[in-house]
Amino acid sequence: MGSAFFWGAVSGGAVLLGAIISMIIHIPRKILGFIIAFGVGVLIGAATFELLQESLEKSELTNTILGFVAGAVTFTIIEAIITRKGGKHRKRSNAHELQNDSSEESGGGLGIFIGTVMDAIPESIMLGTTLIGGKGVSMLLLIAIFISNIPEGLSSTAGMLKSGQSKGKVIGLFVAVTVVAGLSALFGYVFLDHANPAVISIISSFAAGGIITMIGATMMPEAYEDGGALVGLFTAAGVITSILLDHL
Repeated sequence: MGSAFFWGAVSGGAVLLGAIISMIIHIPRKILGFIIAFGVGVLIGAATFELLQESLEKSELTNTILGFVAGAVTFTIIEAIITRKGGKHRKRSNAHELQNDSSEESGGGLGIFIGTVMDAIPESIMLGTTLIGGKGVSMLLLIAIFISNIPEGLSSTAGMLKSGQSKGKVIGLFVAVTVVAGLSALFGYVFLDHANPAVISIISSFAAGGIITMIGATMMPEAYEDGGALVGLFTAAGVITSILLDHL
């Protein structure tokens, strides 16, 4: 159980790492765009080769489709709510534009935090399930989540500082995100250990649907805006990397 919490905290802790980095150094927008694009590629691979493949192996195609569609719809609804609460820029790397965005009101800090937590929970739950049966953690899923969380920490910090939060409070909130991610992974390991394969199938495809929808709605638009046409190459590199990790 301890390993489930540890790996969940590692994946979620990437947000905290991004927050700390953003307070220390300035990373050019183009580089951040490339990082996001690479993370997108790895996430696409993880959702396909890890989550959807797991779903298809555990149960029939119908459950996979139902779970995937439910995850996509749920994320879309949650994203709409988070956007209204001020969290729409939590994955946005162009921090200097955020500094001048008058629409980011004081309530935006809470919206960004809630959005970050909502992103972390389903990813971490599925990470925890990869440990079921005494298996080692899925390095593909772990690396995919970690890489995608770093730019989220970078951009979320800019938005939260702009909303009036102190640096200490921002760090404290992202420590909370790290703990939530660890607990979510622990939940996935403990409560899904003896679950019906059909249940795990639906949950896996649900997480995949949410991840793919999140990529299309938040990550890819910002990656292209920051990095330009080259982000396609970095995305392709991320997918190839996910294939290599899946076969290690």
